[in-house]
Amino acid sequence: ISSPFFPADSSWDAAYERELQTFQDIGDTGEIWFGEESMVRIIRWLEKHKVPLDSSVLDIGTGNGVLLVELAKSGYMNLTGIDYSPSAIQLSEKVREKEGMSNIKLKVEDFLTPSAELSGFDICIDKGTFDAISLDPSDAAGKRKLYVGSLCRVLKPEGFFLITSCNWTKEELLNEFREGFEILEELPTPKFCFGGRIGNSVTALVFQRK
Repeated sequence: ISSPFFPADSSWDAAYERELQTFQDIGDTGEIWFGEESMVRIIRWLEKHKVPLDSSVLDIGTGNGVLLVELAKSGYMNLTGIDYSPSAIQLSEKVREKEGMSNIKLKVEDFLTPSAELSGFDICIDKGTFDAISLDPSDAAGKRKLYVGSLCRVLKPEGFFLITSCNWTKEELLNEFREGFEILEELPTPKFCFGGRIGNSVTALVFQRK
């Protein structure tokens, strides 16, 4: 299963390999999921709530790593990005080098089976990874459950989870994360009008771990 936003699972590596080649050729970082506006929304929320700059932040499914670079430019110092695609991590490493952000940690990790050292984060951010897992044709419901369990393991109690989704409504996400999380805030996202009805193509929520 795939959507306009997400390729089928098997083509993720190929997509990142293409982006890696493009970056090597012309220095363009590419953008697979959400654009600049979603990054600005996340950074604004962190700044508005005066989240300390030394808070440990995990970017789940970091892709090209650009969000971490923007967080570093905003003064955040304790940043980690994971992705199950080695090509994505290679790409984000090249982006990190180009930007001179040597303090960003990057690792190849499958979030559904995280390593023991992936723990104790103050903030976890997801922009599209939960969506991609939800589209997996093999046991998507089971994988969503694994995701929630992993999130409980890696995020500190009272830590914040910021999720941006183009597949799920607010109500659906509240249901998915009802075990162990409470909603703090819905962030404003662009609205669209279709057939006279106004809706959101993107949902952005902030949860806190209980």
